[in-house]
Amino acid sequence: MSNLQFQNDLDKLIDILPDKIRRQVTYEKMEDVIEIVLDIGRLPEIRHSSGKIEYFDCDAVTYEDIEYITNNIQEFTSDNRSGIPGTLHRISAIRNRQGKIVGLTCRIGRVVTGTIACIKDFCMLNKSILFLGRPGVGKTTKLREISRLVADELGKRVVVVDTSNEIAGDGDTPHPAIGHARRMQVRQPEFQKDIMIEAVENHTPEVIVVDEIGTEEEAQAARTIAERGVMLIATAHGNSLESLIKNPTLSDLVGGIQSVTLGDDEAKRRASQKTVLEREKQPTFDIVIEILDRNTLAVYKDTAEAVDYILRGWPIRPEIRKVDKAYDNNTTQAAETQQTPPAQEQHPIVEKINELEQKISPSDSLKFSFSRQKYVENVKKFKKIYLYAVSRSIVEKVIERLDLNAEITRNIDDADIVLAHKNFAKGGAKILSTANDYRIQVFFIKTNSMAQIQKVLKEALDIVESSETLCGYYDDAERALDEAKAAINKILAGAEHVELQPQNQHIRKLQHELVEQHNLESKSVGEGEQRHLRIVGGKDFQK
Repeated sequence: MSNLQFQNDLDKLIDILPDKIRRQVTYEKMEDVIEIVLDIGRLPEIRHSSGKIEYFDCDAVTYEDIEYITNNIQEFTSDNRSGIPGTLHRISAIRNRQGKIVGLTCRIGRVVTGTIACIKDFCMLNKSILFLGRPGVGKTTKLREISRLVADELGKRVVVVDTSNEIAGDGDTPHPAIGHARRMQVRQPEFQKDIMIEAVENHTPEVIVVDEIGTEEEAQAARTIAERGVMLIATAHGNSLESLIKNPTLSDLVGGIQSVTLGDDEAKRRASQKTVLEREKQPTFDIVIEILDRNTLAVYKDTAEAVDYILRGWPIRPEIRKVDKAYDNNTTQAAETQQTPPAQEQHPIVEKINELEQKISPSDSLKFSFSRQKYVENVKKFKKIYLYAVSRSIVEKVIERLDLNAEITRNIDDADIVLAHKNFAKGGAKILSTANDYRIQVFFIKTNSMAQIQKVLKEALDIVESSETLCGYYDDAERALDEAKAAINKILAGAEHVELQPQNQHIRKLQHELVEQHNLESKSVGEGEQRHLRIVGGKDFQK
């Protein structure tokens, strides 16, 4: 907002104040003020954004002072709020038991530009966004700026559902802060859900903006809007995503939760209790942004994934954005690229190894939590590795094969990194929590295979291997595992047994583990160089 616009709006607020207060108000004094508070029998207060409180140098507030203000503004609505037409100021009343007004809070409304520059790339993805944060942290301010951005810069049809006229101000003409977005006023808060649905049915919006979704009915209305393909920008009660999940009234906004009873085999496989919590449905909002303070935002780019991780007890870190920094998709991609060595610096054999790793077990590694920067800076230092549900013998072989400057530790307090099996992440929640407390980076593997463990360890220690022998090993392993996968499919299709080509001990071990993951049986048969795997069904194993 320009200084002229702010002064014009402030003049309208000053005009409704009693003379003894009006005389002491100056533009300079009001620059960072958020509220003027008047309570019967007390000195009027000025509250600054820094938390500082000043008192006007005048007599205590009287009933006449309160009446002077209320006579110069519109009637209060059922939520005891009123405003000044053409401005963003809000006047809220405190009443005694007889309904008489004994206090007023005059909240200074101002447009603060640039507060969403750091998340502009998310606002342009055409995905629904939910803002969370404590009162007074700037949620409504960001809604105003997003409304203007989407309506003016993207040219979309935007409708603001404005309860108590907090977003676009009082009066029939919306405040310029929301640009060309249209505004539908809500007479009383309990009607907000109805106006939300009416906006979709009557005015063909592409985007709907709502402040403070707080009831189950409003959450259901939000889901209805999202299911109709309308982009939804909203705020909700709650400081964090985790607290919202636990809120039975509003958890539907992020997919809701349900209690699921697992079978004995599934509970054993997950290493969890038989009754677990899982996400019930697709979230209403694609992106959740926690407003930590006026200058810091925490972004969960995939709400469904974030909720799943939280319910399973897995650590997850949102992307932190600062208001005073600029971000875009290219910047984000560039930052991610810096995590690994540039492709042109890699040896051709290393590129071949990476290509084969992707073919053997693509996307097997799930990396959670914590900044990797300090590990990248110290990759040459000796590392201690704590294992959870990961084959110790295979890890030892990988360390020996790659000549890694690392060793396995049995004490997590001494560990530099944790290597854990993905399937046991739930059962290992306590271990992961301890790792979180000690700021230990956690790497997950999907299979207990030589190839997978080797791949994740290389990633964890930020090393590359240029051995031609290793490349040859991967060639043999790739062919052997492909053969085993084909044999498994034949068994699942009804074959009694399938025999594979002879392989050395290490590759047969990989094949055994792959067969075991499909709940089938295998055994090594033959002698010497002819020793190979026979894959059989459960009933055929003793034959």
